[in-house]
Parts: sequence; structure tokens; C-alpha cells
Amino acid sequence: MQPVNRVLSAFLASALGVATAHAAPPGAAPAPAEAGAASGPPRALEDVVRPEFRDAVMKCVRNPTIATRAKGEDVVCTVALYEWLYEHPDRVALAWQRLKVPSITITDLGNGKFAWGDEFGSEVVWQTVGTFPDGRVWYATGKVKATKLAPPIPVQGVIVVSHPRKVEKDGVAMFAPAAQAYMHSDSRAANLALRAIGPTAPKIAEDAAEQLLDFFGVIANYVQKHPRRAEELLGPPK
Repeated sequence: MQPVNRVLSAFLASALGVATAHAAPPGAAPAPAEAGAASGPPRALEDVVRPEFRDAVMKCVRNPTIATRAKGEDVVCTVALYEWLYEHPDRVALAWQRLKVPSITITDLGNGKFAWGDEFGSEVVWQTVGTFPDGRVWYATGKVKATKLAPPIPVQGVIVVSHPRKVEKDGVAMFAPAAQAYMHSDSRAANLALRAIGPTAPKIAEDAAEQLLDFFGVIANYVQKHPRRAEELLGPPK
């Protein structure tokens, strides 16, 4: 990957809060109207986000360096487990690793905060700052680096994730996940990276958002089909 592409990829990954695995493992409320389009801020997002994060979130949403939206594949899983996965991204990353699929490590910092870093010195922390029926709002802050010698790029990210239920019976539902991502950076380097990538930047952003949804959705589907492996895959680190 070219360095300039990695800047954008890391930028997106940090705002999304995960770097998705790159292979598959072996072997019904509508989305809220408040979510709106990625090209404009959600109209009632201010009512969803906790007051102490409201200004920072709305700054990112109203003035994004890049924004995108994506839909994921349908997910069939118990409602309880699917919600639990979004509340424990560190365990999802661990499940990928236990399935022998390359994935980053996510650290649970406690109090609902999670952290991600890489070998170049990138560091990002995120948490849920608002919820709505069948969805949540994540807010991320940190820095990303394209290489070890590259200067850090400060970033902020807001992700609105919704997973309305298309069908539900006996505690199991078919979800239609979707995500809207807003990434903001005041760094000149981030803006130069986007210009250098040119017209492919929106597609890279959309792919990153889709991979975020797959990060959770593939594990949810797998555990639903192989319930006996749930504890093995999703249990705490040993």
C-alpha cells in the first residue's frame, strides 16, 4: 500500500475504531430518520449524544474531512448477542484471532472506552456517546501515522451505527446493519492525502465502513451457526 493510501486507510480505521479482518472465518424497526445522509449532519443527533460530547461530535459531523455511508450484509443472530458484540469490540477482535484470521488487537480501557494502536505509533480511543433504538453513536479521538517516521495526524471520528430488525422471532432476529462515518482532521497532511488519492477516496471510505459492519456481522453469523463455539471464541483473554 502506498504511504498516502495508508494515511487515509488508517484515518478511516481509527475513526471507525477497528481494522477489519481480511478473510472469512473457516467453514425490524427502520433506521432512525435522524441518521440522515452522510452528506449532511443527522438532524436530531444532538438529542442522542450525551451533553458532554455534543459539541465535539457535532463539529466533526458538520465539518467532516470525509464522510461516507454503507450498508452491510444481513445478519441473523440473537438480539442479546448482537448488542453484546457492539459493546465488546475487543472480544470481537479476539474472536477473529482465535479463528486464525489476521486482526488488530483492541484494548478494553474500562468505563466503556476502547483503544487501538499500530506499529507506526497510531493511537486511537473511542466510546459510545449516545444510543437510540437498534443503534449507537461512537466518538473517536487520537492520532494516526502512515509510517514510523511520518508526523502524527490528529483525527476525530463519529460513527452512527444502526441495525434495524427486519424479522424477529423467539429472541433471534435478522438485522440490516448500516453505518454513517464522519472523519475530521485539521491536519494539512490529512487534506493533502485526500487530494493525492483523488476520486477514489469516497470508495475507500465506503469500503472501510462496510468492513466495519462485517467485522461484527461475520462473527455474529458464525456464532449463531456454531453456538457451541461461543464461549471459546468470545471468552476473555486467557
